[in-house]
Amino acid sequence: MAVAWLLVCHGLITALVVVSFLCGQWPIFQNTPIQRIHHFLTFGAYDYFLRCVGYVLGRKGTNAILSVEYFCCDRPNPILQIIYLSILGATYYFIASSSFKYIPGYYLSEVHRYMSLLGIAIGVVLFLLTSYTDPGTVKAENVSQYIAAYPYDNMIYTERECTTCKILKPARSKHCSICDRCVARFDHHCGWMNNCIGEKNTRYFMAFLLWHFFLCLYGTVALGLILAGRLKELKVVYILTVYYGIENSFRSLAPHVVQWLLAAYNTQILLMVFLSIVSLLVGGFFGYHANLCRTNTTTNETFKWQDYISWQKKLREAKASAAALKASINGMSSESKPLESKWKAFFRRSPLEEAETVVKNMYDKGIIHNIWEVITPLSTRCTFSQTKSKAG
Repeated sequence: MAVAWLLVCHGLITALVVVSFLCGQWPIFQNTPIQRIHHFLTFGAYDYFLRCVGYVLGRKGTNAILSVEYFCCDRPNPILQIIYLSILGATYYFIASSSFKYIPGYYLSEVHRYMSLLGIAIGVVLFLLTSYTDPGTVKAENVSQYIAAYPYDNMIYTERECTTCKILKPARSKHCSICDRCVARFDHHCGWMNNCIGEKNTRYFMAFLLWHFFLCLYGTVALGLILAGRLKELKVVYILTVYYGIENSFRSLAPHVVQWLLAAYNTQILLMVFLSIVSLLVGGFFGYHANLCRTNTTTNETFKWQDYISWQKKLREAKASAAALKASINGMSSESKPLESKWKAFFRRSPLEEAETVVKNMYDKGIIHNIWEVITPLSTRCTFSQTKSKAG
């Protein structure tokens, strides 16, 4: 049982580290231990590493590390794409080499050999579509159409020029410093895809996440059915109860069955733990982006709205302070004004509570319309090209 608890602890720690690294900057994890772990993994640990390199190797060593960082993080590169394909290939190889010999089995037919390969192939196709589809590059030739398709809301988007591209920036667009281009309906730059996620490839990105969630879930369930089939075929429960005299109950049998599985099929169990953790991560990431699609919002816009609301709050606080100061001065100068009851003053609402920031996302036009906009981007519709001809 010590090995079982060790695996459980290992899985929990791995899940915490992976979730913190990939999702720690999400708004939902703000001011939580996950955000602090994310900060340490992405900044704190690297900062200590740079200091150690500088102490041991001097300035030249630090400059070499910074050059590698610039290539890996600030320029388009296929490193994470190669890592993704390596993880996918290695996982499939270990599953095939360790578990395909048990297919067909008690619960799985031989068709699952080919279904798994088909699932991997579809995942790779979606990966390539997301990686190499134009995310919606805004150019001088199509900027007028994008401006017509995405009007300014004069809150988080106002009419202004991109300082790099020297063209007007349509609403919902952003200049990606890594790809060095303006992208329509910009969501984020995805290092795993080596591409921006924008207006034209959000649909492929969502399909990629959903498919990989089901693919990992399928792998976990399939491996579980293989192990359950081996228990049936080898009559493990029968042997434990008849020959070893163990009581035929879940509580009595479970420790012995788990011990036998860890001894005989530890590779399959490790693969199941890995796939289940990845499925939870990908499922959570898909859920987050599905909610954004439901409200016709992007990841970039969530941060813009946070900044806008924070700015509005500070503005309200400044106005409330000025009003309170003015009221105090007026109260001191007017002696004839009757004093307000202390109880009324105590229960009176603050001006900050009375004036809450109300924001309206003008791009949210209902769930059906929002999802349809992701499935069929505005730039792929006939009305988009008609706008060009009218502008011309």
